[in-house]
Amino acid sequence: MKYLFLFLTITFTCFHAKAQQPAVTIPGSEVRKITSAIVTGQEYELHILSPGGNPATNKKYPVVYVMDSQWDFPLVKSIYGQQYFDGFIPEIIIVGVTWGGAKPNPDSLRARDYTPTNESRIIQSGGADKFLDFMKTELFPFIENNYKADTANRTLIGCSLGGLITLYAMLTHTDMFTGYAAASPAVGWDNEVLYKYEKKFAMQQINKPIRLYLTVGDVERSRSSFERFSNYISNKKYANVTIRSKVLENTGHSGTKSETYNRGLQFIFEKPDIIIADEILINYTGKYEDAKGNIVELKAENNKLVLYYSAANSYPLKAATVNTFYSNAEFLNMEFSIDRKTLQLNRYGSSQNFIKK
Repeated sequence: MKYLFLFLTITFTCFHAKAQQPAVTIPGSEVRKITSAIVTGQEYELHILSPGGNPATNKKYPVVYVMDSQWDFPLVKSIYGQQYFDGFIPEIIIVGVTWGGAKPNPDSLRARDYTPTNESRIIQSGGADKFLDFMKTELFPFIENNYKADTANRTLIGCSLGGLITLYAMLTHTDMFTGYAAASPAVGWDNEVLYKYEKKFAMQQINKPIRLYLTVGDVERSRSSFERFSNYISNKKYANVTIRSKVLENTGHSGTKSETYNRGLQFIFEKPDIIIADEILINYTGKYEDAKGNIVELKAENNKLVLYYSAANSYPLKAATVNTFYSNAEFLNMEFSIDRKTLQLNRYGSSQNFIKK
């Protein structure tokens, strides 16, 4: 009995000590709360990550809104860190949206907020229009008044029912976002009602470019309906709409999230790659020197500009505009002055100014 008492004491002490340890938090992020007057007084909890930067600058950042933040905010934050470090996407603000209040039930609440129609088997369903109205008239102003958000550059991403509302938002609330990533979207909802909304979407005049990335896992039961829908909208060739879809190998329903958000953000923020004529490209070539005496050289090779740090250390560059170039090998971009006599070379965590010799 003495040993049993000792065992129970140690066990209780261990569990008690464990309970006293601080929770793991996500560096750089914060939690805000907002109560909607549109969605029946629902409190929403916002998980927000914003660039540090210089508070004195007027720079604005694209905003990525993440559905089901209670599950997906840590994933998207990690993906952002990787993709930004490698130079594939710009600095962004991430806003994860989930439900607050006393003991919220995400399974029930997402079925209410993310579905466009009422399905008789799910009594609370059909609240997508109210939820999107909440985003447009309450959430967007909150974010844009408190953070340096680019009001013309918003992206919506989600999975399953979160993917459903992502597609529904594009088809019916087209002015709200310019980028969309839908992982394994529930395209079969309510007898494939999305096709009805697509008919109205096809008749719209899209004035600003839209990019949509959508996926399904190759072992999912919904694969055939997904492929039918994605092929249908891809073949429509809407003006100002670029669509890319993919069936993910050896992937199930939840497993579509990581690759969809990863490749989707790359696709949404993909930089232009323009061709510059050789007779113009030659004007950029030569040696450039910074204030510390460091020298880099630019050469024109195979219709591309190549940056040389040394004979063995070079970076082929792509042109985003006639004065801005970048590398896909890592975070590296440069901007020339109009006369091409000076350039600013930006790498992760540093910026250098060079003058042509």
